Amino acid sequence: MARRSYLDCINAAMREEMDRDPSVFLMGEDVSFNFMGSTKGLAEQFGPERIRNTPISEAGFLGAAAGAAMVGMRPIVDMMIAPFIYPAFDQLVSIIAKSTYLYGGQTHIPVVIRAAMFYGIGTAAQHSDRPIATVMTIPGIKVVVPASPSDAKGLLKTAIRDNDPVIVFEDRSFWGVSEDVPDEEYLIPFGQAAVRETGTDATIVGIAGGVTVALQASERLRARGISAEVIDPRTVVPLDLDAILCSVAKTGRLVVVDICHDTCSVASQIAALVAERGFDSLRGPIVRVTTPQIPIPFSPALERPLFPSADRVEEAVVKLVSR
Repeated sequence: MARRSYLDCINAAMREEMDRDPSVFLMGEDVSFNFMGSTKGLAEQFGPERIRNTPISEAGFLGAAAGAAMVGMRPIVDMMIAPFIYPAFDQLVSIIAKSTYLYGGQTHIPVVIRAAMFYGIGTAAQHSDRPIATVMTIPGIKVVVPASPSDAKGLLKTAIRDNDPVIVFEDRSFWGVSEDVPDEEYLIPFGQAAVRETGTDATIVGIAGGVTVALQASERLRARGISAEVIDPRTVVPLDLDAILCSVAKTGRLVVVDICHDTCSVASQIAALVAERGFDSLRGPIVRVTTPQIPIPFSPALERPLFPSADRVEEAVVKLVSR
């Protein structure tokens, strides 16, 4: 085991996979300069052919990645920040997500899109989006939300080896987090949730940065004599619904903590599925702790209260348990 940060683990995953497979390469704006902190040393080791700086044209380089994938390459596309995926949406939706279906399986699009989410730090409306739920609505794309350094490495390696397009949403709030990570190679399967805390009174499902909030709330609740189970889905497409239903069957209560906007959020989808398939287990309403349906303001004083907090989660669980 070695102590590694979230960013170190992303770097290690790309380095190991590029060492293993010469068809893997990285492209994006300024990736050779380690501008975002995750590409240190890669340009020196692999050279400009495999660490490719691109023009500021998201539609152009994401389309180029799709073409490269169709002819046998495995591109990793660094979008720099998650909302920059919007200018490339036609390539993502019309080409990358659909081509395997449209061509009857004659081609695959093994593109990995890395999308860092910057929110809660005054980056304003255009840079603060967390479009996890948005891309969940697009058939043909797998969606990964690693919430720890070890998961960031294991899930990214799995994504790079997958034959389908995968978007990996990297939550900036984890970048400085460090933990012991295995030295030996490991992969984390998609669709396999992790139980971060066991409990009996309520289930809290956290999405990306919502996992940290859920764990903070769980600690506070324990001091009040309430036992909360915290579930980290790790991937939302595919979603490990069985793990969530199993937990709800035990606790009878569900709170979903989601950094996305409230309407049609990941929390909305999980709530709907549990209501459909686990209704008999519920002892109270499903509660979503999300972000209000408004553009994110630049002002820190206005921005911070919008996102899920331990206070909001604690309050939701206490209300459920006291019903």
